[in-house]
Amino acid sequence: MKILYVASEVAPFSKTGGLGDVAGALPAELAALGHEVKVVTPRYGSIKTDRLTPTGHHLELRFPFGVERGPILSLRPSPNLELLFLEHAHYYNRGGIYGDAWGEFGDNHRRYAYLSIGALQAAQRLGFVPDIVHLNDWQTGLTPVALQRAYQSTALGRAKSVLTIHNLAYQGQFGKEIMGDLGLPWELFTAEHGLEFYDTVNFLKGAIQFSDALTTVSPTYAREIQQPEGGANLDGLLRKRQGVLTGILNGIDVYEWSPETDTYLPERYGANDLKGKAACRRELLRRFGLDADTQAPVFGIVSRLAWQKGVDLLLEVMPQALQADIRFVAVGSGEGRYEDGLRALQHHFPGQVGTFIGFDQGLSHLVEAGADFFIMPSRYEPCGLNQMYSLRYGTVPIVRATGGLVDTVDGSMDGDGILFEAFHPAALLAALRRALALYAEPERLLGFRRRGMGRDFSWAASARKYERLFTSLLTQ
Repeated sequence: MKILYVASEVAPFSKTGGLGDVAGALPAELAALGHEVKVVTPRYGSIKTDRLTPTGHHLELRFPFGVERGPILSLRPSPNLELLFLEHAHYYNRGGIYGDAWGEFGDNHRRYAYLSIGALQAAQRLGFVPDIVHLNDWQTGLTPVALQRAYQSTALGRAKSVLTIHNLAYQGQFGKEIMGDLGLPWELFTAEHGLEFYDTVNFLKGAIQFSDALTTVSPTYAREIQQPEGGANLDGLLRKRQGVLTGILNGIDVYEWSPETDTYLPERYGANDLKGKAACRRELLRRFGLDADTQAPVFGIVSRLAWQKGVDLLLEVMPQALQADIRFVAVGSGEGRYEDGLRALQHHFPGQVGTFIGFDQGLSHLVEAGADFFIMPSRYEPCGLNQMYSLRYGTVPIVRATGGLVDTVDGSMDGDGILFEAFHPAALLAALRRALALYAEPERLLGFRRRGMGRDFSWAASARKYERLFTSLLTQ
């Protein structure tokens, strides 16, 4: 089948989070299954053009505020996969993807209307008639609206649209004045069947309304977003559309994240021979200025330091947990209060705590390999990747029972990780104590590690599920 895949970020060219990883991996896997895939994404200023080839085609989108034009550039990683970059210097050649140090860009509605509608025009310009138009998050929210309203009588009109919700908290809400700015008909400004959302325009709501099928990035998250606690005020609409909503777990890059081939590690290892993990542990402790020969268990995190990730809960619990003989290392950046909290923790527990504020790819790999336990106390987690990396590296994850964490970590007595239910200090502290008890039983710990390392989190498995979904849509 022919698939048009539209995303606001595509790794390794652009990335702020999991969306970029998915958009970089899933289309490639679908192409490997024999499907013809074209990915459409902005050409941000950080993306160098020396690898990109002009297609000779240009967009020309007419809005009430003027006509917006820009070239379409191409990169073809494989015979079945082509990446199409929409170039528009004013919209995309900036110091950030969605915003900068002063906040979100004030014209994001125009920037992503250009992507949403431009993706369909790009397909027309190149003579590509998709069977499936696969959309991602609010930035592509106007694509299914345009597909039904403006392209219904064209060759693209027969395409089925699929929206993947990566994080429901981000919805693309704008003042209703953008209806006129973008030339959207006011008949769409309705709560029941349109874009209206508490007297604002909501791009994600429009996409949920107009897409033929909905997916999200884990089965548990698909259930959670239909409830008031996790629905971000869209739970009612999602319950109405539950018949077309599916949770498909994200995969991971099993080539980049493999302890057997990882070039960031001082020694590599596998499930049948874990000796190299001890060398990684020593190097990890050394890098953080801690005693490399200690026999104390090592707990680690690699995280965006944000409210969603439960960093406040972790900071509340760690002073008590550190009364035991443990080591704790952290890599991450984000909100200043959490960065300061980690620095203060290191100050109060010298010799036990090491922190790195920022992002370091090699150090992130080393934490996954060298730690004994990896902590993810998330308030909510649509899918999560680090718990899957941890399992693959034989590092036992300690996770809150939410979203994709539930779907990937087996918290049973003979499982591969440790789960805790309540978002409460006592629950996390109890989980850390269970980890200490497990560490005191080396043979049982080895079983946890080997079972985790035997799990299949490859994108190939996820791509086949998307393939089945697309096929079912086309045979309805």
